[in-house]
Formats: sequence, C-alpha cells, structure tokens
Amino acid sequence: MGQYRLLRLGEQIKQEIATMILRHEIKDPRVNEFLTIQRVEVAGDLAYAKVYVSSFMDDKAVERGAQGLQNAAGFIQSSIAKKLSIYKFPKLTFIADFSVRDGYEMVQKLNALEKESSETKSEN
Repeated sequence: MGQYRLLRLGEQIKQEIATMILRHEIKDPRVNEFLTIQRVEVAGDLAYAKVYVSSFMDDKAVERGAQGLQNAAGFIQSSIAKKLSIYKFPKLTFIADFSVRDGYEMVQKLNALEKESSETKSEN
C-alpha cells in the first residue's frame, strides 16, 4: 500500500478512536476524555497499527488509559472496521506516549533560561 494511503488510513483511525473516546463508547473506566490520540503508525502490510496515547495527566493515568484502550482493542477494531471499507483492518496496539508532556517541560525550561539571561543582561 502506498505511503500516502497508509498516512491517510492512520489519520482516519486516529479520528475514529478520538471520537469513540469523546462519546464515551468505550466503557472501560480507565479510559476518559482527557486521553489524546497523538498519532497512528500503520504497517505497510496492514497487519498492525501502533496507536500513541498521551495526556496532560500524570504518567500512571496515561498508562492506565492505554491499558484500558488495549483491553478494548477488539471492540475498537470491529467498530472502526465496520465504518471503513478496507480489505484488511490492522491489529491495534496502544502505547503510552509522554512526548507532549516532555516537550512542554522543555519549553518551560527554555523560557526560564531566557528569562534568567535577560535579567542578567539588564543588571549589567
């Protein structure tokens, strides 16, 4: 399958899972509306897809949410497969992703360094 089609399929899967989370269609109590689907990487042969889940909640809550989504993976796969017309639907694997939080912390550190640098320049 072409790279563009894989990216498009990943985006469709991402949108469908996010919609299911927001509509509370996934009944697992570990899954809440604060979880965000960052990206979906679909394998070239459509056998597997990695779904990266993140949130601004603490690490344990994100890991629990990813586990809840993994437990509901069969339901999610069947629900999305009914909506999309592809010959083979990938097996979903949910992974907790902390890159958003790490990026936010990095920006905070850079802002603090910039502020510190400007204060030392104004003192001289």
